[in-house]
Amino acid sequence: MDYFVHESSYIDDNVTIGKGTKIWHFCHVQSGAAIGERCSLGQNVNVGNNVKIGNGVRIQNNVSIYEGVEIEDNVFCGPSCVFTNVVTPRAHFPVHGVYAKTLIREGASLGANCTVVCGHTVGRCALIAAGAVVTKDVPDYALMAGVPARRIGWVCECGKRLNATLHCDCGRCYEESEGLLTPVF
Repeated sequence: MDYFVHESSYIDDNVTIGKGTKIWHFCHVQSGAAIGERCSLGQNVNVGNNVKIGNGVRIQNNVSIYEGVEIEDNVFCGPSCVFTNVVTPRAHFPVHGVYAKTLIREGASLGANCTVVCGHTVGRCALIAAGAVVTKDVPDYALMAGVPARRIGWVCECGKRLNATLHCDCGRCYEESEGLLTPVF
């Protein structure tokens, strides 16, 4: 094995785990899941059936990633962040495998205890504040906060909040047009 799984964790059959990935205490990775290289799954992480997780993803403690969620490369999922996969859940009327797709784009960061309601996309390098509730698609580089989450600014690819000039201390520059941000370097 070229990855690490703590002895207290369960890995079902038909799972792919990439080189250098570490799966810590009390995790469960369910059938059909694919986890990329150099990922870290903290304590008590559940990866549902058929979930796709890219390379370099960091998932902190107590996160459940349900079927229907896809996480691209270099995403950060803060402690106890929440994903859903059914728009109108009812115990008496189960959906039996019909799940709304949720996509977390490359480089996005999800703060502790935030919730991403299913059926939405969190854009590339977006930053979701701790405790925020995402109820609609999030543009690339957006800084989102509140319940429901709303855009309160923009963030650089490096994670710093951008000022009014949309220039970052790291040297990256951006341009805003029609409510979207694009890098202009």
